[in-house]
Amino acid sequence: MKFKHLAVIGLLMITASAFVSPKKALRTFVSNYENVLGTSLELKFKTVNQADADVAETNALNEIDRLDQILSAYKPTSEFNQWIKNGRKTTKISPELFEVLQQFETYKGLTNGALDASAEVVGQVWKKAAAENHLPSALALQSAVNTVKQKHYTLDEKNLTVTRLDDAPLALNSFAKSYIINKAAEKAIKTAGIENVVVNIGGDMVIKGSDTENIEIANPKADAENDAALTTIKVSNMAVATSGNYRRGFNVNGKWYSHIVDPRTGNPVSDIISATVIAPNASEAGALATSFNVLSVAEIQKLTETRNDVEYLLVTKEGKEIKSKGWSKYEVAVDKPVITNAIASKADKLWNSKYELIVNLEIANIESKDGKRVRRPFVAVWVENEAKTPVRNLAIWYNKPRWLPDLKSWTRVNGDEFKKGAEGKLSSTSSATRGPGKYSLAWDGKDDSGNLVKAGTYTVYIEVAREHGTYQMISQTMKFTGSAKKIELTPNTELASASLDYRKIATTKK
Repeated sequence: MKFKHLAVIGLLMITASAFVSPKKALRTFVSNYENVLGTSLELKFKTVNQADADVAETNALNEIDRLDQILSAYKPTSEFNQWIKNGRKTTKISPELFEVLQQFETYKGLTNGALDASAEVVGQVWKKAAAENHLPSALALQSAVNTVKQKHYTLDEKNLTVTRLDDAPLALNSFAKSYIINKAAEKAIKTAGIENVVVNIGGDMVIKGSDTENIEIANPKADAENDAALTTIKVSNMAVATSGNYRRGFNVNGKWYSHIVDPRTGNPVSDIISATVIAPNASEAGALATSFNVLSVAEIQKLTETRNDVEYLLVTKEGKEIKSKGWSKYEVAVDKPVITNAIASKADKLWNSKYELIVNLEIANIESKDGKRVRRPFVAVWVENEAKTPVRNLAIWYNKPRWLPDLKSWTRVNGDEFKKGAEGKLSSTSSATRGPGKYSLAWDGKDDSGNLVKAGTYTVYIEVAREHGTYQMISQTMKFTGSAKKIELTPNTELASASLDYRKIATTKK
C-alpha cells in the first residue's frame, strides 16, 4: 500500500513540475545612438526579454534628456544657461545643478585647481588664437589665469541657491556627461527585470548590476576604431572614464595643441596624453580623468595614495604607461590571434608595410518624424581583392545576430566564414570623447589571418542598413602600391561623409 501512495505522490510532483516554467536565460540587449550629449551613446541591458530592455532604455534616455535640459552649456534654454543669463544675483536652482556646481568646488580643491568650471576662460583665449592662427599673448593668458583664480559663485545648501560674483564664462563639460550617465544608469537598473546596465557616453561609462563588463582601453597613439586596444579590464558596479588630448585640440601656426588646458597656467597640457580612471561613481571617474591630464604624476600619486577604490592608467607623450598599484587587479588576459606565415612566391610584391589605409566615415544625423531619437544604423566595412574574394573585415556593427542579413552584401560574401567569437565586439571601449557619428578605421594591409596581402588593386565596401530606414552601399576600387592617395567618397542618406586615405604611417602621433 505504501508503494501505491509513493507512486501517487510522485505523479503529483511530476504533474506540478510540468506547470513550473523553466527559468529564462539572461541575454544582453544593445542600442547605439549618435548625437547624444555631443557624442555617441551605447546602452547595454542584461535581462530575459526585449520588452524589459526597451523600458530600461526609455527610462535611461528620458533621464539623459531631463538632465541635459538642466546642465547643458550648449542649449540656450537649459537651466544652467538661464542661470548664467541672470547675472550677479542670487538664484534658486534645482538639486541637480546645485550638486554639480558643488562637486566642481570639491574637485577644484581636491586637484589644487586643475579642475575648474571657469577653465572656459582660458579655453576661449585659445579658441580665439586658433581662429586668428597665432599664439595668444602672454598678457592675454595671464589675464585669463587671474580671472580663473577668482571665486565665481557662492552656494547656499540650505536654500538651494547660487549667487554669481562675476561674469566669467563657466562650463560644466569636464564631468557633466559622467554625472548624467550615472543618474541614467540608476534609473535603468531600477527597471523591473533588469540585472545589469552599461551606459557608455563617448568612452566614459558606468556599470551597475550583477555582472561584469569587459572594457578595452583605447591606445591614444593609434586611435582608429579597430586598432588594437592598449589593454582590457573587467569591472562591475564601477565607473570608467578616459580623458585625453589625442582627438580634440587647436591648430595654431601648423602646430597642434590640446583642448585640455591647465587653468593654473593657461597652457594646453602635453605631458600626459591619456588618463583612464576606475572609480566608484561616474562623476568622480570623469572628474579625475580630466584632472589627471593636467596634474603631474607626483600630484596624481599623492591625491590617490589613500584611496583603495580609485585606480588609473596614464599614457605619457613618449608612450610610457604608468599604472596605479591596484590597476593590475582589473586587467584581464586577452588571447591574441595566431598569425601564420605569409605564403607568397618570389614574384609577389607584398603590401608596403610603411603605409596604411584610413577609412573615415561620418554617420548622418537623422531625426525621426515623431521627434524620437534614431538608433545608429548597422554598418559593415570590408575589403575584397580583384577576384572579389574578401580579404579583411574592418568593421561589423550591429546589435542582434538576426539583423545581420540586413547587411545583405556583407552577409553574402562573409556570412559563411563569420565564425563564433568574431560576431562583433561585446566589450565596450573607453577612450577620449569623439565627435558624434565620426569614425576612423585602419587597414594595415593584412588579411583576416594577419598576413600581408599582395600589393595591387582592392575594393573597399561600406554598407549601411537602418532599421525602418534606408539601405546604402558605397564601393571604391583603389590601387595600393606605395604612392599616397586620398579619395573623397560620395555621401548618401546614411553617410554624411566618407573618404579613403592611403598614407604613410606616422612615426609619431600627437
